[in-house]
Amino acid sequence: MIRRTVPVWNLRPISKTSVASSVSVARRLLRVAGAAALLLSGCMATPAHRPSPAPAEAARHAADHRLVPADLRFTLSDGAVLPARVWPAQGPERAVVLALHGFNDSRDAWELPAPVLAARGITVYAPDQRGFGQAPMRGHWAGTDRMVADAAELARQVAAREPGVPLYLMGESMGGAILMCLAARPDAPPVAGTILLAPAVWSRDEMSPLLTASLWTATMLLPDWELTGNELPLHIVASDNRDALYRLAYDPLTLRATRVASLHGLVDLMTRAQDAAPRMHGPVLIAYGGRDQLVPARATAAAWARLPDDVRRSFYPAGYHLLTRDRDRAAVTGDIASWILTPDLPLPSGGEIAAATWMSDGGWDGTVPVWLPSGMDGLADGSSDP
Repeated sequence: MIRRTVPVWNLRPISKTSVASSVSVARRLLRVAGAAALLLSGCMATPAHRPSPAPAEAARHAADHRLVPADLRFTLSDGAVLPARVWPAQGPERAVVLALHGFNDSRDAWELPAPVLAARGITVYAPDQRGFGQAPMRGHWAGTDRMVADAAELARQVAAREPGVPLYLMGESMGGAILMCLAARPDAPPVAGTILLAPAVWSRDEMSPLLTASLWTATMLLPDWELTGNELPLHIVASDNRDALYRLAYDPLTLRATRVASLHGLVDLMTRAQDAAPRMHGPVLIAYGGRDQLVPARATAAAWARLPDDVRRSFYPAGYHLLTRDRDRAAVTGDIASWILTPDLPLPSGGEIAAATWMSDGGWDGTVPVWLPSGMDGLADGSSDP
């Protein structure tokens, strides 16, 4: 397993209009709160910056650098064009999924689960969201309201392309938070169901006042400064799949630096998604991994407790943040397909039993019991550390 090191933020100026004293204040504030800010950005799954690879390593990862052309482009009502990849269903089409990626990620986030779903008769549409990949405003935050509106418009366009086919919405991390906000709106487009994979949520009550003040100050003074890293205080593991992390790190569509304003916008989205939890309507499947080091377990448990009773919850004790890219991704992808195609049956992994145990035993507030049904695979290598 690759263990990536997440650095203390280092500020690199983009604009020269800042006053030196303001820069100094904002720099100190961000350094104090930098580690917590990273954890708040629950979708920032990008491994830390790597030095230029040696020739042998570069050759080894040539495929990871590939740019896969978009299969189609969605044109939204304001003229914005969002490129997308499509994995058509093999055989009779039984369902269609609009899949939204996480923070700093792109349409390539679905390269591993989408072919599996397509083989089960499920077509997957995966667009770059505004501000990411090859979509407009790359590197800038479009705003929570704009991104939720984009998701609604994309859903309607996909439904128009696939008349009569059940439409599901699926979001990972940031994408999941956007769909939580969308599903809470009374004017949300009608869909057959919503799938939330480690959605990025955070409670205002649990947010550090220092972090809140730091982000607000930095956003006011230095909104276009980028956060990058060159120091090594924390170890964050987004997945136990080495190949998936390399692909994410080298993918030309991945964003490798984050503007202060974007981080502030993401925090706003996370808190609004938490607030939206009890107002969500329609069939919902939500999933979380016991080894997720990006979206806090407490925030996830708080969201789960506030969701409507009919929401189906699935917990994977050995799962990391990138559930559909982990080594045990087959269990998660299999549960997604089962929930779509046979919604009346229990999830094959036993994740619902694990979820009930996790919540009832306060598993979010301590060590995950190794005996949970869907966690036995975590014992296979004899170690809890990937």
